[in-house]
Amino acid sequence: MRIFFVALAFLAAQPCLAQQGDTSPLPTIAVTPQDWSLTLGLAPVVSPAWLGSRDMTVSIFPDLRVNYKDVIFASVPDGLGWNAINSNGLKAGPLAKIRFGRDEESGGSPFVINGGSDALLGLGDIGAAGEVGVFVEKRFGPKGAWQVRAEVRQGFGGHESVVADASLNYRIRIGRTSLSAGPRATFASSGFNQRYFGINAEQSARSGLEEHKAKGGLLSFGVGGSLFHSLNQNSAVTVFTGLDRLGGSVTSSPLIREKGTATQFSAGVGYGWRFGF
Repeated sequence: MRIFFVALAFLAAQPCLAQQGDTSPLPTIAVTPQDWSLTLGLAPVVSPAWLGSRDMTVSIFPDLRVNYKDVIFASVPDGLGWNAINSNGLKAGPLAKIRFGRDEESGGSPFVINGGSDALLGLGDIGAAGEVGVFVEKRFGPKGAWQVRAEVRQGFGGHESVVADASLNYRIRIGRTSLSAGPRATFASSGFNQRYFGINAEQSARSGLEEHKAKGGLLSFGVGGSLFHSLNQNSAVTVFTGLDRLGGSVTSSPLIREKGTATQFSAGVGYGWRFGF
């Protein structure tokens, strides 16, 4: 039990791998349900310096995952959650995630090893935010190959708005290799979009960008895919990629029109080693 809480403390100190709702580049590593399990790994990732950036960065992210059977899960991409309902391919329960802030001087995470962005100068920093909500997930079709998932979360701290994610994935297994891909979308309230893409009078004076009032609605939509290959019972390699497009009033923000891009691409490879205890 002590190991679990130490792991959670370390997890909480890590930044979110991607700040595009639930479009994290690291997919969930499937493990055989048992008692407590701990997965440690690393993932080199190529991604935008900030959500909407045209500047790319290379980062090496630590990946930490803690699971208790098929009941409790905790990781940076998936957050801390409880499968309160878990029956016949249906899972649902509470969920908490951390969305780390945005730095106006670099835009990037502390794990960046190459690249950066100065496009946010004058807009100020955005602090880290917690997001608490619920999720529901359903597997269906032959061997549960199809998966539909939705999350709704309320933020506090860096932003105090509502964010919702929806995704549909199809998975096939060939020997020790699994392939999955599907569409995804993120929606956000006006407060979230204004926080990250709106420009008030003070920010306009400092940055030279026109004032902009962002509305709520579609934040992004796209597709994601991953290839998961099990090396042995305890380790695996994952290759992942995603292509997303910002939508709604976000694309009309001068920040995106003049200093960013609506098309967002990310890709990486991860290695993880699982311990049972």
